Amino acid sequence: MELNLKSKGALEMTFSYEHVINAYDRIRNYVMKTPLEESFYLGDDDSRFFFKLESLQRAKSFKIRGALNKMMTLTEEERNCGVAAISSGNHGSAVSYAASILGINNVVVIVPESTPQSKIDKINYFGSEVMKLGKDFDEAHVLGMKYINEQGLTYIDAYYSDPEIYGGQGTVAIEILEQNKDIDTIVVPIGGGGLITGIAVAAKSINPSIRIVGVQTEACPAMLKSYEDHIFYEEYPNEESLCDALLGGVGKLSFEMAKYYVDDFIAVSERSIAKAVSFMAKEEKYIVEAGSATTVAAIMDYKERIGGRNVALVISGGNIDGNVLTDILSKY
Repeated sequence: MELNLKSKGALEMTFSYEHVINAYDRIRNYVMKTPLEESFYLGDDDSRFFFKLESLQRAKSFKIRGALNKMMTLTEEERNCGVAAISSGNHGSAVSYAASILGINNVVVIVPESTPQSKIDKINYFGSEVMKLGKDFDEAHVLGMKYINEQGLTYIDAYYSDPEIYGGQGTVAIEILEQNKDIDTIVVPIGGGGLITGIAVAAKSINPSIRIVGVQTEACPAMLKSYEDHIFYEEYPNEESLCDALLGGVGKLSFEMAKYYVDDFIAVSERSIAKAVSFMAKEEKYIVEAGSATTVAAIMDYKERIGGRNVALVISGGNIDGNVLTDILSKY
């Protein structure tokens, strides 16, 4: 892809590696430096694979990084107004957990009606109010923003365009490359795009030759289609999917930036994702949510295309509904 370097430079004024470094310094004493564990089964003589286990964070998701970083930059007035998030679950849990750390009491998390109960329970556990609005994430976002504006709450962006959110998510890359300097490829799930953009900008700033691969479910390939169609899909229709955390459109900042930093975009089938969830539980002994298992599914289906000798697979979350997990394990 031919890069417009002028456009790239302008975007780096909005979000850059400096945001990631600042976020790392800000949140490092509050979030877990999650393990980078080598797979027992995926590797061979040519390649080794390592799981970056963000599923082991306190709220079981990488989202705490961006949410906490953003909320630590709020003014006293913004905190006193109360904060709100719109989420399919993981971002909401992270905002709720971050608020409990920072002593922010008025917290509302708006979720789609389809959100698994396990994710709602976790949001409630950390003390936030949960409000169900809309049949899917895109509808919840429209209705949720109307409510937040009417109530005068401080909105904590999940992925759209906030550089403090992207900076927090990018700290995953700093840890990976501190933990294993030989990593030459990082495979990352894509939902709204904040995680992959943050990781890609950080990783390529540390090592410009590193390869970044993004993975989506075929049920909602919003980022992949955005670039294929040259259209910013702020909203995107989805089929029924195991990957509730990956559904909906992409963030504006991610759409603008990811094409300059991500080397390949792959979509994997729902069947492959389910098999990957089962593989991780039965063989590797990790409980991961379906959106996280997209990276494992991509290795199973597109290993040669992804390439690399030392490959990090970002396991972004572990908040899988118990009934969904039981059903998957009974079939695969």
